Amino acid sequence: MRFASPLLIGDLIRRNARAVPGRAAASLAGRVLSHAELDAAANRVGWALRGLGIGCGDRLVAWADTSLEQLVLFAGAAKLGAVFAPIDARLGAKEAAGVASIARPRLLVADAPRLEVSRGVARELGIAAAELGRIDGETNAGALLHPQGRADDVVAPELRETDPHVMFFTSGSTGRSKGVVISHRANYLRSFQGVFRDVPENSVCMFPLFHMAGFTLALSAWQTRGEIALVPDASAEAILEAVERRRANRLYLIPSIWQRILSANPVRWDTSSLRELDTGTSVVPIEMIRALKEVFPGSTTRVYYGSTECGSAAALPDADVLRKPGSVGPPSPGVDLRLSESGEILVRSAYLMDGYFDDPVATGAALRDGWFHTGDLGDLDDEGYLSVVGRIKEVIRTGGESVAPAEVEAVLAAHPSVAEVAVVGIPDPQWGEIVCAIVVPAPGKTPSLPDLQKHCEGQLAGFKKPRRLELAQTLPRTPATGQVQRALLVQRIAVRTHQDG
Repeated sequence: MRFASPLLIGDLIRRNARAVPGRAAASLAGRVLSHAELDAAANRVGWALRGLGIGCGDRLVAWADTSLEQLVLFAGAAKLGAVFAPIDARLGAKEAAGVASIARPRLLVADAPRLEVSRGVARELGIAAAELGRIDGETNAGALLHPQGRADDVVAPELRETDPHVMFFTSGSTGRSKGVVISHRANYLRSFQGVFRDVPENSVCMFPLFHMAGFTLALSAWQTRGEIALVPDASAEAILEAVERRRANRLYLIPSIWQRILSANPVRWDTSSLRELDTGTSVVPIEMIRALKEVFPGSTTRVYYGSTECGSAAALPDADVLRKPGSVGPPSPGVDLRLSESGEILVRSAYLMDGYFDDPVATGAALRDGWFHTGDLGDLDDEGYLSVVGRIKEVIRTGGESVAPAEVEAVLAAHPSVAEVAVVGIPDPQWGEIVCAIVVPAPGKTPSLPDLQKHCEGQLAGFKKPRRLELAQTLPRTPATGQVQRALLVQRIAVRTHQDG
């Protein structure tokens, strides 16, 4: 179906460049990119990609650290109609190849630190590799951002708003990543803030640019003709410095990072510009909410619940954050939400993903009759406010990252001191959950946590490594199938922790 004015991400970039060309669109470590500069650089990337044979619907994998250039690649691919699929810059070559292969890409784009390794990964995948380059400074010939590239508008007349815009990778309980496909229309609606907002949103982004959240925050700011301020790391100092320098009025952080902020004596920075303090992804302690209101007077606080697959599903407004502790609020505007007979949270909206790329079985399990099955267990109170009470899936959520136990178990099982191993998530007030390995030692061996962590180096990203080790004589298993009873392991550890405390 054709729309007179389709909801395309590339058009958002174009319109901002015309309306507010000199206003800041993005910043990082003292570098600032205006909306006009973002538009022109995106055009150079788009033309360079077209010169490499990339067109509408082709998938490109981006393997790069957080940078203004990564945002430009995201914008340029959107204009061209290519599907942008970023992977974690921290992955090793083997992990990167495994994740990238899921997208069946035409091109692998890397920044300078990963360029040489990316060529080997590209050869393994049987595709081409390209260097991203830099917006300013020296750039190698052939890089997508070469300063001599065409800067006139690049368009894709055949592009429709229902076509895929991005693919983000998420882990399942089996340890195999899935590619979440999101259309231009869904991403546009996820980030649209209405026609009556007259103050540009200047937001600081703590998320590295392979997360859906980082790009959603950028689009949300751009929908108001505002700015996304990137930070080199998620330290309290880097975030608060960006708030002060860029006069940010919105700050979305996961609870563990808010705790860092509160512990860093934030009054040392000028944060008087902040108006909106948002959080989510894991349990939000009421004590933290009270502290935010005390430290940042005059601001509002909101709690969000959602996922890469469904976008925003529920939101707890400022008026209710103290009245409804532990809740994630009523359904977000435009969202239908209900519980299945088993208590699973089901979501229906225009924000949903198209599905998991090239995985009809997983897509069919997650999307049924128009409803997204979240895998989370919920409870609705008499006012229709949702609380997340558990998870059907076994994926561990630690500091906003997803960790599949099976993937970690496969690496740890190869350690010479490990006879059997099970990996579970243990509730933690700072990280939401921490990765815990329960190990049955090999005869005559006594593994230590540092030994296991060292063993994981080069095989697993840092956030996937176990942070806690428990030794056991046996692992509890189901009688019929021999499956490890992870819930029972978590319960035992909780009881022992309580007794020790």
